[in-house]
Amino acid sequence: MSNSSLCEAVKNGEYVNLNGLIVAGANVNEQDGHGWTPLCWAAGRGDAEATRLLLEHGADVFETGRDRRTPYMIALAAGHREVAELLRDAENMAAGDRQRAEREYCRAYSLGDLSRFPGWPSSAAKVGTGAAGEEILYLHHDFTVTRSIWHGEDVVFDEVSDDWKEFCSGTLEFKTPDDLDLLAPAGGH
Repeated sequence: MSNSSLCEAVKNGEYVNLNGLIVAGANVNEQDGHGWTPLCWAAGRGDAEATRLLLEHGADVFETGRDRRTPYMIALAAGHREVAELLRDAENMAAGDRQRAEREYCRAYSLGDLSRFPGWPSSAAKVGTGAAGEEILYLHHDFTVTRSIWHGEDVVFDEVSDDWKEFCSGTLEFKTPDDLDLLAPAGGH
């Protein structure tokens, strides 16, 4: 059996061959010349059927190639929502220390929207402007506000209170985006 036979079966969408190789005892975590596993290839192709089959037979969701990306990261980068969801769920269910690191994204808001909060500091005056002529600020996972997309950099507001959290959640409808929120909706462009 060649060292990349499972990878080739996934790359070519050959499910009968893929299943046959697995049943014959092929290593579901084998790596090809790029260091990618069959699960990496299934993720990159957006192939939910092959992804499920490989996961059912013990494919390691945390195995990376030379590019150091997990299959989940590959599916996410390729915009394959269904496969990314399958892999995220598999990572979350995996036992041990190798849990997926959550990214801490932020959302952009105009200064005008944020300053509607009754406790907004007057010291957070307009400094720069966005495309519409109003400063854009970034609300982070911990409800702090910065001028930078980087958490903790150029902080504008960090007096987090229950009232502020309620304003953000209720009035602004803020929730910290996760990876899948960054993908276009299914069928979208």
